[in-house]
Amino acid sequence: MGVLTSDAPQWLLSSFVRSAVGAGATADTEVIEEVGQSLLNRWADEDRHFHNLRHLVAVLHRVDQLAEETHEPDLVRLAAWYHGAVFSAERKVAEASQGGEQSTASADLAREELTGLGVPPRAAARVADLVNAIVRHAPDPTDFDAAVLNDADLAMLAAEPQRYKEYKTAIRAEYGHIPTDAYLKARIRVIERLLARKSLFLSPMGAAWEEPARQNLDMELHRLRKEQAKLGSA
Repeated sequence: MGVLTSDAPQWLLSSFVRSAVGAGATADTEVIEEVGQSLLNRWADEDRHFHNLRHLVAVLHRVDQLAEETHEPDLVRLAAWYHGAVFSAERKVAEASQGGEQSTASADLAREELTGLGVPPRAAARVADLVNAIVRHAPDPTDFDAAVLNDADLAMLAAEPQRYKEYKTAIRAEYGHIPTDAYLKARIRVIERLLARKSLFLSPMGAAWEEPARQNLDMELHRLRKEQAKLGSA
């Protein structure tokens, strides 16, 4: 199930305000807080089992860990807030089967809301670009801010085995209404694309996550292919 906004760390909303102001927002604090609360409500939706507040907090924490490698850390933090703001399990499965995500709904939301808060157009557009890059998990490796955001989002792949098992369970629950065959096809395609990348993690600090992440993905892919084969022979 989703995570209630009442369960969110007390610092979370004030963190959004600081990042928005750091990006140049000119709106009153109360107005910025309203936008931040709206984002918290999105992340706390009851249908989110993985892409929820816990994930948002984890990504923000990892961005802070990697912040020294960024050029504009406040914009990276705002992109973390928006990267999963608009979420549809059906859309993600369909696009994974068709060859990758193309939707920019979260990016469009970021551009619209941040501009409304008085964030300069260039900064708002930059946040939207970062969101688009992380949605596709294919950032320009020479773009240090996009690399950090990518690594912060994918760091869960390097989790220790029990935590990775919880992650897999949460992901499947999030797509619980998707038929097994469609889910297996989409998930396998996602993992194959990730493993085909020269590097999963693009920032110097994130490189330490490469080996454990690949081990986790290899094991999951093996299990998924076995399940797919069993389903096909049933």
